[in-house]
Amino acid sequence: MPLVLTLKPGERVIMAGAVIKNGSSVAHLQIENQVTLLREKDILTEGEATSPCKKIYLAVQLMYIGDGLTAELAQVYWDLVRDVLAAAPSTNDLISEISAYIVDSDFYPALKVAKKLISYEEELIRHVSKLG
Repeated sequence: MPLVLTLKPGERVIMAGAVIKNGSSVAHLQIENQVTLLREKDILTEGEATSPCKKIYLAVQLMYIGDGLTAELAQVYWDLVRDVLAAAPSTNDLISEISAYIVDSDFYPALKVAKKLISYEEELIRHVSKLG
């Protein structure tokens, strides 16, 4: 079943590794095969990855849009996971879910859970800020 993608004016999307930017009007694309696809609202740049959980998301994003779980990305990911779990053991369930998807090379669902991890991290930071 084809996916119909509606792009807002100027919106970017990563499709099959290519960054595509829409022109000045709304565009409707029909994707007729399986392809890696990431909308602009879900793209995190290296400069925006300013927290440990955002860096985990970035690593998973690179796996999804790139060559999968390379040795380099595996090292980065597992180092980040170790540090986050040491600092916030309560992230274990989310990180375990992300890791299971990664081991199965199912990167898009891993990204969705990594987004939840970022929200949880922000919640923890807000809570700590209230205490201080």
